[in-house]
Amino acid sequence: MKVLAVIPARGGSKRIPRKNIKIFCGKPIIQYSIEAAENSGIFDEIMVSTEDEEIASISKSLGGKVPFLRSAVTADSKANHVDVLAEVIEEYEKRGMMFDSVCFILSTAPFVTPERIKQAYQVLTETKADGVIPVVQFGYPIQRALSIKDNQLTMIWPENILKHSQDLQPSYHDSGQFYWLDVKSFKKQKKFFPKNAASLILPESEVQDIDTEEDWKIAEMKYKILRDIK
Repeated sequence: MKVLAVIPARGGSKRIPRKNIKIFCGKPIIQYSIEAAENSGIFDEIMVSTEDEEIASISKSLGGKVPFLRSAVTADSKANHVDVLAEVIEEYEKRGMMFDSVCFILSTAPFVTPERIKQAYQVLTETKADGVIPVVQFGYPIQRALSIKDNQLTMIWPENILKHSQDLQPSYHDSGQFYWLDVKSFKKQKKFFPKNAASLILPESEVQDIDTEEDWKIAEMKYKILRDIK
């Protein structure tokens, strides 16, 4: 089984400039993803997909490979992860390198660990799923979600107002860390949430979205608490 890790790192991030190489708790945030992949010990190739020469240089110095740069199409802000991964797989196949499975690890995922990557890979191989997605449970039942329209507050599902929380079905969301995918299935479906998808449930303590400067500060505080960093 040939296994590939792909870490996407576009240079043109807008909400947090140079987000992929911004220093997070003492080192470039992309370093956490590269190190987690390396320390898992399961990848034949760990590559960083970028169009940015600085990101490429830093990634290579940290142990990631950049055998080719992104095209102008996938470097555009309108390109999605499916486009990026499809291009990477195609470029490797042009070079005669075929892979059975791929782990798409986000470059701003400092909470990702080698252990979680390996656990999800085990689920992929044992269940023969098309993909495995790490998820986290919503902290509050989404069946009691509220809507605000014209300054008026209403329940989206008012039939749940008197139901106990424990009687409502748990709901989950994407952890935003990584995605394991069977390459053959991905090439057919071109989806990160394939038909036959399995999951790995993560605790909320290991998950943090980083989309804004405020998110970044919260993530650093959370990381320091988890790692007992002063």
